[in-house]
Amino acid sequence: MKALLLASLLSVMLSGASLYDFKVKGLDGKDIDFSAYKGKKILIVNTASKCGNTPQYADLQKLYDKYKNKLVIVGFPANNFGQQEPGTNEEIGEFCKKNYGVTFPMAEKVSVKGDDIHPLFKWLVEQSNELAKKVPTDNTKDIVYKKFLQDPVIWNFTKFLVDEKGNLVAVFHNRVNPMSEEITKYLN
Repeated sequence: MKALLLASLLSVMLSGASLYDFKVKGLDGKDIDFSAYKGKKILIVNTASKCGNTPQYADLQKLYDKYKNKLVIVGFPANNFGQQEPGTNEEIGEFCKKNYGVTFPMAEKVSVKGDDIHPLFKWLVEQSNELAKKVPTDNTKDIVYKKFLQDPVIWNFTKFLVDEKGNLVAVFHNRVNPMSEEITKYLN
């Protein structure tokens, strides 16, 4: 009985019942503890240094600077798509600072899709699937968004917005600019 209880508890801890249960290593080797961000919105973005969307780092930094009193951005470098993040954690950190002045937290490189998906991204995809169930299917735009929510990580720079209580409230396609009204409407 004790073994079953322990296994159940471990399963909940590993699957991340809440965003605030997650801690990840940063590019600098220090922990990024999501529980420290309670009360702020969090934008989680899978990134890559050699992608056509890489210039979004600049607008992610602008967004972070403009809303840092109520928003945290956490970048997650990933090499899942087209081998567009081949560098080491140190190289990625240098690239982001030198080319885009990135000061928002950056996690160490992870996998955001597939059999080796990082537990945080597994949780985000599960939450996105739950969000999809709430989307009406009254028009083509809603149907397309619902389908996207069912498999959201299709390329680098997918953005997941979590509210102040740790609930996923929106997912943005990799082509959505971080400074767009589509995102900023949640921050104003």
